[in-house]
Amino acid sequence: MYKLLTASVALLISFHCFPTPSENSPSMLPVTDGDAYRSSHHAFAAPVILLDVGHGGIDGGTSAQGVLEKDINLAISQKVYLLLRSKGYAVIINRLGDYALSDENRWLKSRSRHTRDLAQRKSLSEEVSTDIVVSIHANWSPRSGAHGPVVLHQKEGRSYLLAQSIQDAMNKLFGTEHGVVWGKPFYLLNYVKQPAVIVETGFLSNAEDRARMSDPAEQKRIAQSIANGIIYYLSVV
Repeated sequence: MYKLLTASVALLISFHCFPTPSENSPSMLPVTDGDAYRSSHHAFAAPVILLDVGHGGIDGGTSAQGVLEKDINLAISQKVYLLLRSKGYAVIINRLGDYALSDENRWLKSRSRHTRDLAQRKSLSEEVSTDIVVSIHANWSPRSGAHGPVVLHQKEGRSYLLAQSIQDAMNKLFGTEHGVVWGKPFYLLNYVKQPAVIVETGFLSNAEDRARMSDPAEQKRIAQSIANGIIYYLSVV
């Protein structure tokens, strides 16, 4: 029960962090029950998408030249959220502020903050009727020449198709030809039951990528490419 309450609090945060919608605009409150959503809409109602915002709070993720991954992840994820909501999709986002999700996990008896963080992310995907999980991150490499987006997938067909759809859309934006990668060692991809992917939006260690990911206008373009990939996947699967 406590996990359900903490998940509900996290979802309600998203309603208060954005401007109040007008009377004629769709509610910004994320749909938390996919089955109820479908039963109250037509047969082709949009599936429920969980946006997993990487890192947060004490966990800054990777960094370069003072740019923190957790901030990039949040900025891009918020834009993906709004873009998908504007298209009528039911979207849940698990972080809309600078805090660690491990702080909300009081149910797992583990001394590892990292383990509690990952378990909390997985738990939310189970507590709501989620159809796909898209986790947004930024990359880093000791090679400054490494650049561009990389999308990681589960060893599962639908996850691969979702990753490929997002990778194709992002390759067009970045002018790259990267292929998707099996994310074998990643907790989220190993333990989340739904089709899930990790989107590495670019390399903070690369000056060009870092400048792109730090620019609000470019963040919106990156978010649009991710949203386009998600929408394409949902239209064909």
